[in-house]
Amino acid sequence: MNIILIFLIIALCFFRANPKLSFKSLVAGIVALWLAATPAVADFLLNPIEDNYTAFTYPNKPIDYIVVLGCDHVEDPALPPTSQLRYCSLARLVEAVRIYQQNPSSELITSGGSYKGGTPNAEVVKNAAQSLGIPESKITTEVNAFDTYEEAQLLAPRLQGKSVVLVTSASHMPRAMAYFKRFGIDPMPAPAGNLVKNYYGDKSWTYYLPNAATLNKTTTAWYETLGRIVQWFTALVD
Repeated sequence: MNIILIFLIIALCFFRANPKLSFKSLVAGIVALWLAATPAVADFLLNPIEDNYTAFTYPNKPIDYIVVLGCDHVEDPALPPTSQLRYCSLARLVEAVRIYQQNPSSELITSGGSYKGGTPNAEVVKNAAQSLGIPESKITTEVNAFDTYEEAQLLAPRLQGKSVVLVTSASHMPRAMAYFKRFGIDPMPAPAGNLVKNYYGDKSWTYYLPNAATLNKTTTAWYETLGRIVQWFTALVD
């Protein structure tokens, strides 16, 4: 949306000074908005990212830790913890609970700090997990990590030599796996919250028309692509 707004602002600012530039910028903004809001385009961009890892299947060995990476929440005492979680955190938690129910001997690790000085995301996810039936004694929190790199770095010493399942959003999983492998951990991926569903199935004509909800998919694809580029550059430095 920021890129589209830049095109539209340029079109407005140069309406009189440079009509040709203004017109081209207006057209670019409209085309960018149309493409970004079209499900067929958004799925084409996001599916290759989410499709790196398949849904988690239970291994023939015990699981020591189920690591749930942090995402986001909104603190509202009037709501239960599960309703305070944004979609990304809730989807990750639900997948973690599903895996835990089949592996009750495992331990849950929730991670994620607080950028705004409130309750860390790891604590809210922990409270939500307890409300879904996971005992408090089975949950450990890591509240000092503020991004995926720090989560992998801080959790690595505890996870060395252990059987680990990593739960995060399907779009975020390639970047998360790369960070954990950088610190010597090779977890089993458990992607959650897939935004692209039934990609190869039959589509109705509305699939090729723009809608506002699709902008989230395009933004996610753009964000994760930039994240992988940054990850690649930082790996060169390290």
